[in-house]
This record gives sequence, structure tokens and C-alpha cells, in this order.
Amino acid sequence: MGRFVVVGDATVDQMYFVNDFPEPGSEVNALRAVMEPGGAGGTVATVLGRLGNEVRIATRVGTGPFSELALKHVRDAGVDVGLVQVDEHLQTSSVTLIITPDAQRTMISAAGASRHLDSAELKKSAIVSSDALVMSAYSLVGGRQREYAVKALELAREAGVTTFVDLGSGAVNALRDRLITLVRDVDYLLMNEHELYTLTGEASISDAVSGLNQHGIERLIVKVGAMGSIVITPELTELVEAYDIDGVIDSTGAGDYYTAAFAHAILNGYDLLEAAWFGNVAGALNTTKVGAQSVLLDADTLEHHAAAFAGAHG
Repeated sequence: MGRFVVVGDATVDQMYFVNDFPEPGSEVNALRAVMEPGGAGGTVATVLGRLGNEVRIATRVGTGPFSELALKHVRDAGVDVGLVQVDEHLQTSSVTLIITPDAQRTMISAAGASRHLDSAELKKSAIVSSDALVMSAYSLVGGRQREYAVKALELAREAGVTTFVDLGSGAVNALRDRLITLVRDVDYLLMNEHELYTLTGEASISDAVSGLNQHGIERLIVKVGAMGSIVITPELTELVEAYDIDGVIDSTGAGDYYTAAFAHAILNGYDLLEAAWFGNVAGALNTTKVGAQSVLLDADTLEHHAAAFAGAHG
């Protein structure tokens, strides 16, 4: 198993399931309302921990009940919280999600303490002694958290630590092409199709990939929803089909499950296509319960599903 450091937000997700999105100034009744741990950093760290890896998370939370909830599954998964900073003045980051029956999510984010992750408290030894650094690109958006994230990437690169960065629509929209400079030396860059187009300003995958190649970015994993994911390197471009699953309830956290399972597979000796199988399986299984971190996924279960998936597709 691998030794991971995860840099990213640990949040509280306030989720409201409704039949219709409310018009401005109107009110609708929620069919269901829940409050769950979330955030890209918290979810990736939780899944990696449940898969049996040695994991540390670098994030910043406030005090009180929100901080306890944001880190609940992180702690339960055995993740080391020694790098977690506590802010006495700012609230733990939160996201309000309004979810319609077609599984479309409208989100309102409150960055709170996360953006104040202090680089002065970054421990070089934690980065250079790990096997891999996994980061959400939201950490690169701004504030002291950006300084922390950039410094962590630099330390990882200098030490030969494998790096994974998962984009995210909010980060891409905030940074646009400036993000390319920040992630050009990352070993594995993960994104969805919409993020790829927004990042590059192109309208096709081939043109977008060509544009990134010109910046020296040649190893990409592009998540294409119901189609699966595309593995792109100088040697190959291959679609790995989606893992079909019945009973989709909520897609919150599916991309983070993909990232965690992909990184887990790479660090445990699987090749890129096999890692994409792992990612597709984990992302699909995540959608069967409400909440970003609600699906309990251990290594044996993931490997069983991934092996069956790979066997069915030759």
C-alpha cells in the first residue's frame, strides 16, 4: 500500500433534494435534507484510507460541530490528521447542494477556513517521505492555501514524489489558462470533459489535448461521464468504458472516488488502463448512496469489481 499526502478541502455538505429548482424569490419544499462530510480533500483522503493506504491530510477547519463532522469519516478511515490546522476565527468550509431528480447539482460554496491553510506550517518531511501527493486544484485558487499547495508541489517534484492533481469546475473557472502553468509538471492530471474544454478554450478533445501537449502536459485522464474515462499519454489514447450500475441516487463525490481509486491503483503497481478501471468502478459505486463519502469501499471489494469489469471488456 502507498503513503499519501492529500491537500484539499474538508467540508460539510448541506444537501437538499427537491423536485424542481426554485425560481428567484420563491420557495420549494425539500423531499429530503441531509448534512454529510464532504470536500475533495476529505473525500479523497477518506477513500484512500479505507483502501488500506497510509494517508495524511493537509487542510484547515474551524472549531465546533462543523469541524467535527467535516473530519468524521477522515478519522474513521484512519487518516493521520496531524497536518490539519484549526482556525479559531473562521468557520469550517461548507457547500450547500440543491439536487433535482435528474441528479443535477446546484452548489453554493463557502470557502471558510480552507483558503487560509498556512504554508508556514507546511512540514517538508511529510511531503518528501510520502510516495504520492494528491491535490485538488481548488487548493490552487488563492489565498494562503495556494501558497501551501504550490510549495507542496515543488517539494514533491524535487523529491521525486508522484503527484496527482484533480481539477474541478470551480478551480478551472477561477484560474483558466493560469492553471496550466501551475500543473504542467504534475505526473497525473485528472479532469472531466467540460473542465478540459474550459481550461484550453477548445471544443474537441483532440484539439484540447494538442493544446496541452504544447505546454508539456502529456499525461491526462479525462472523465467523460456515462462513457467512462479516457487515458491519454504520448503512447496511447484509449477509452475505458464506464462501469454500469443500477440505482444511481447521488453523484456527489463520484469524481473524488475516481481520483482516489486511480491513485491507489497506480501506487500499487497497476498500469494506467487498470487504474482507470479502478476509477470507473469506484466512481460508479459512489453514486449508490447519498453523500460524498457514504459508500464504504475496501481494497478487496474494489479489486473484485475492477477485475470483473476488466474481464467483461477483454
